Amino acid sequence: MASARRMVARVWTVAMAVVTALTMVGAERSVVRADLLDDFVNPPHVLDSVLPTPLDDPFYIPPPGFEKRSAGTVLASRAVRNWFPAPVRSIELLVRSTNAKGEPVPVVATLLTPQKPWSGTGSRPLVSYNIPISSLGNSCAPSRQLQEGVQADQLSIGLLLARDYAVVVPDHQGPRQAYAAGRMGGHAVLDALRAVGRLGVAEVRPDSPIVMSGYSGGAIATGWAAQLAGTYAPELPLVGSLIGGVPADYDRLRRSMDGGTGAAGIFLAAALGLAREYPELLTLLNDNGWRLAHAFKDLCVGGESVLGLLAALKVEDLTDVPDPTTLPMVRKILADNRLGAFAPQSPVLIYHGVNEFWIPFEQARNLYDDWCGRGARVRLDPLPGEHFVVGALAIPATGAWVAELFAGRAVPPGCSVAG
Repeated sequence: MASARRMVARVWTVAMAVVTALTMVGAERSVVRADLLDDFVNPPHVLDSVLPTPLDDPFYIPPPGFEKRSAGTVLASRAVRNWFPAPVRSIELLVRSTNAKGEPVPVVATLLTPQKPWSGTGSRPLVSYNIPISSLGNSCAPSRQLQEGVQADQLSIGLLLARDYAVVVPDHQGPRQAYAAGRMGGHAVLDALRAVGRLGVAEVRPDSPIVMSGYSGGAIATGWAAQLAGTYAPELPLVGSLIGGVPADYDRLRRSMDGGTGAAGIFLAAALGLAREYPELLTLLNDNGWRLAHAFKDLCVGGESVLGLLAALKVEDLTDVPDPTTLPMVRKILADNRLGAFAPQSPVLIYHGVNEFWIPFEQARNLYDDWCGRGARVRLDPLPGEHFVVGALAIPATGAWVAELFAGRAVPPGCSVAG
C-alpha cells in the first residue's frame, strides 16, 4: 500500500512538473505542440520526439555534404542586428563542428567586433565568451537571444567590447542543445574560434591572441575547450582561459543538486541534455521520464529554475532502475564528461565561491588538483560567496582578468592558490 501511494505521489509530482514546464515554455515563446495531451498520456519513446523544436530559419540548416568539410569551416554567414550601445559589427556564423561521439554537426556562433580600429600592438585580441546556456530549447541559444536583446550576459560582453576586444559567442551546446555534454561544448568553442580566424574579416586575423571565458554552464564548455585544444585545435593561438563556478563532476553534483530545492530543475535539465548527446541513456527512462523529457524539450533556464522550486523531482523518479549510476554504461558516460582528465596546454585561472552549496568548492579544488597533477599551469582563486553572488561579482572583474591573461600575468608559472 505504501509503495502504491508513493507511485501515485510520484505521478502527480511529474504531472505538476509537466504543467509548470509547459507554462514556462509558453511564457518563453517556444513552440507549443497540439498533441501535448497525447504525449503526456502515451509519450513516444524515441530520441527525435524529445529534441528541441527546430527554429523557423533556413540559416540553421547546413548545406548538403557539410560532413565532408573540415572542422571549423564556415558553412554560412550573415550580418545580424545587436543591441550594444557602442558601434559593433555582428556576424552570425554556421560552422562545421564535431559532437561528443566524433560525428560532424553544425554549430552557430556570433562574432562581435568593435567598429573602432584596434590601437594596441599586434592583432586585435579575441575572446570566446561562453555563456551559461543551461537550457534545452533552441530559442534559449545565445545567437537567438543576442539578436532579440534579451541575453543576460550582454553587460559582460559589452564590457569586453569596450576594451576593443573582438568577442565570439558560440552556441556551444550544439544542434541538440545538449546541456552538460562537455566534449560537444569544447569542440563547439574551438571550432567557432577556428571559423572566426578563417572568416577573412579585417577586425580579426588568424594570429589574433585568444582568451576563453565561461561561468557555470559556460565553464563546462570553456574547461573542455581548454583541455582539448592541444589535440583538437593545436593551431589556435590560445593564451589562457578563465573559468568560474564550474560543474566539473556530475557524479558528485548529484549529492548537492538532485532533488534539492531550486536546483532540481537545473539538474534534471542537465541529465536530459546529456541524454540527447548519449541517447543510450534514454533507454533507462520510464514513462514519467519520457513525459518530463517531452515537457522540457524547449525549456529555458528560467523555467527549469522555477520547476526546481515547485517540484523537487529526482533523477530516480524518471527511471525504474534502482540506482542507474551503478550501471557500467552510466559510469562510463559520467567519467567521459568529468573535467580534469587532460592537461590544458595554456594557463587557466579558476575562480569559485567558497560558500557554494549547489556546486561545492571541492569541484574547483579537485579540478585544480587534477590539472596540476598533469602538469598544467593553473591558478585557483577562492572567492567569498555562493554561486550567484560570485557570478555577479565576476561581471566587472572579468574584463580585468581577461586583460591580465592577455598580458601573461594572471597565472604564475606552475600551480598556485590565491591567498
